[in-house]
Amino acid sequence: MLPAPLYHPRMSQAKENLLRAAWKLFNRLPLNTRRRIEQRILRLSRPMTLGVRAAVFDEQGRVLLLRHTYKPGWMFPGGGVEKGETALQALTHELRDEAGIRLLARPRPFGIYANHAIFPNDHVLLYVLHPGEYERQPWQPNHEIAEIGFFGLDALPDATTPGTRRRLREILDGIPPTDEW
Repeated sequence: MLPAPLYHPRMSQAKENLLRAAWKLFNRLPLNTRRRIEQRILRLSRPMTLGVRAAVFDEQGRVLLLRHTYKPGWMFPGGGVEKGETALQALTHELRDEAGIRLLARPRPFGIYANHAIFPNDHVLLYVLHPGEYERQPWQPNHEIAEIGFFGLDALPDATTPGTRRRLREILDGIPPTDEW
């Protein structure tokens, strides 16, 4: 999320008022619209982006999927790696914040994928977690995540994203990974 605008002590009152009014209008936009605008602004400062996702399996072999409030489909938990953050740090806080998952062991990357369909030069690092490598903590829906659940592979939600389905076939069926998400 973009930070609140910074005001300079020598900024004219008119300019400051305009900036404050623009910020108020921006915050009235629907969350999904704000996210798209934020992503385009961040694209200007970061020509390449990296995201992390995790395929988290439970004791019954079910996979953890979530549904965002601001975009369609069911997918693995994860998010962007911020400036100054490692991929593992990003994965740790995304799993905690999005799904109430606390890592107990250092996960190994499964693959890295280009995600050019979303943004040019975007990449996703995928990890796989098995029982014993994490613990579940209390979780409630929030402004970003509408719902989460563990699903059997024969009972995935209809709206599971194609990229998520492809990754599951690679992980579980040994299909060679592709380069594209």
